[in-house]
Amino acid sequence: MGDFTIISVKIPKELYNELAIRIPEGERSRFIREAIIEKLKKTPKPDKIIEIEERLKKIEAEISEIKHHLSNLEILTFETGKINPYSFCTDEIDRKLIEHLLHYKGATTPELSEATGLNRWLILNRLKRIERISKQKIGRPIITYYAGKRMGKKKAWWITEDLIEEE
Repeated sequence: MGDFTIISVKIPKELYNELAIRIPEGERSRFIREAIIEKLKKTPKPDKIIEIEERLKKIEAEISEIKHHLSNLEILTFETGKINPYSFCTDEIDRKLIEHLLHYKGATTPELSEATGLNRWLILNRLKRIERISKQKIGRPIITYYAGKRMGKKKAWWITEDLIEEE
């Protein structure tokens, strides 16, 4: 095992009394040492956890890239009515934005700002994040920005109707 180092540990009086009753005086150091070693064996190493998280992120990115390429080749198809647009929301703000887009099929950021009472930049950042996350997860964005004129609106965000779950 190697060299030993002395440590000092404060434990509750009741725990010490229990230890004194169960473990003979000459064996207590060995018992505590073995208990610590046993506990450490069960605890994952932080480096391993970080390594596993990085590998998982890499795999997720590769899968989303594959989905994206398959959807571009139209090999991966999306069945109508299968995706819940609220699944890409993180809080009530996102839900309000998606709800408005579902109801009106599309909206500009000033319209969303007026309807929700939120800052336009906050709305823009939220919509971009929802677009990015949905594109990563399913290969196509659930909402899209279109700068041209569509249904009487210019520079608006639109819900991708063929992907959303029908109510």
